[in-house]
Amino acid sequence: MSNSGMKQRLHADMTAALKARDEIRKSTLRMALTAVTKAEVAGKEARELSDAEVIDVLSAEAKKRRESVIAYREAGRAELADKEQAEADILAEYLPEQLTEEEIVALVTETIAATGAAELGPRGIGKVMGALQPKTKGKADGAIVSAEVKRQLGA
Repeated sequence: MSNSGMKQRLHADMTAALKARDEIRKSTLRMALTAVTKAEVAGKEARELSDAEVIDVLSAEAKKRRESVIAYREAGRAELADKEQAEADILAEYLPEQLTEEEIVALVTETIAATGAAELGPRGIGKVMGALQPKTKGKADGAIVSAEVKRQLGA
């Protein structure tokens, strides 16, 4: 089948959801596997994604769901927002533990000090974000991290 443990886990969980007649879990995992397959065939030649790349795909899908929840709630479509939230919750089970707001604030403060970007002010945003990216990838929403960097640098 595949040598990606993450992809095998998604397949196994989808099969279990199918047998349990858990429609929302089944459809969410099927959508996730489709997104993974699309990513595998994107580009010049098809290739097997690593677990880290599968997690990146799942992170992107989870982010889409979170954004949809907000849009549906603002439009007064609670039933659609609830469905998207359920999908986001299922995808979150496969993602690394997310950083808390306090952890993000501490990481940003530490990185600003380490890069010496404090005296650059708003011009130091790129430098700080570049240093933060490897530390927060998959563990925090980039928009939240970026907003905190801007807040601390006074942008």
